[in-house]
Amino acid sequence: MEFINQLKFNDNGLIPAIAQDYKTGEVLMFAYMNQESLRLTVETRKVHYFSRSRNKLWLKGETSGNFQYLKDMSYDCDGDALLLKIDQSGVACHTASRSCFFNSALNNSDNNTNEFPESLEPILEELYQTVSDRKNNPVEGSYTNYLLDKGIDKILKKVGEESTEVVIAAKNQSEEEICYETADLFYHLTVLLVERGITFDKIIKKLKERQKK
Repeated sequence: MEFINQLKFNDNGLIPAIAQDYKTGEVLMFAYMNQESLRLTVETRKVHYFSRSRNKLWLKGETSGNFQYLKDMSYDCDGDALLLKIDQSGVACHTASRSCFFNSALNNSDNNTNEFPESLEPILEELYQTVSDRKNNPVEGSYTNYLLDKGIDKILKKVGEESTEVVIAAKNQSEEEICYETADLFYHLTVLLVERGITFDKIIKKLKERQKK
């Protein structure tokens, strides 16, 4: 780990680290690392941090199962901050949110500015992770688990029904209805993909191929 000599740790031997989803670019969390947690992260490819409150190393996901798998790492121009590009298993935040950064600091309505449009990709990725988690860790009363338990025929029936609902909504020329039914279709398509073991990466690859045509 020759790059460690380029880093500037603070007086407590720590350096701030930002975790970012390697596929979507979404910022997920902020924490600190020391040399030992950095070494373990590089060696195991599972992200380790240093807890200032507990004064000890901690493996992200050790108790929750929401591990962070290291895909790439870089440091800034001054060498005093790290950027970890990770594959997040489950959610990153202890509040059960996908990202720790969910509190808005600006009241855009007071400034007469438009809200930044939210990217669809991280939302779909979070949905996929949630459905996958239901498959691996069933929850009593979950509609997702009901569909998965019923099997592929039930899921396909729902995809067909929701597709028809989108068509009807479009014919009715109702924007609200189109948005509602399209969201339902996205959800049921996600359940289908999880059931078949197909990731969004493969779908995105096909979409990018079509952009070239």
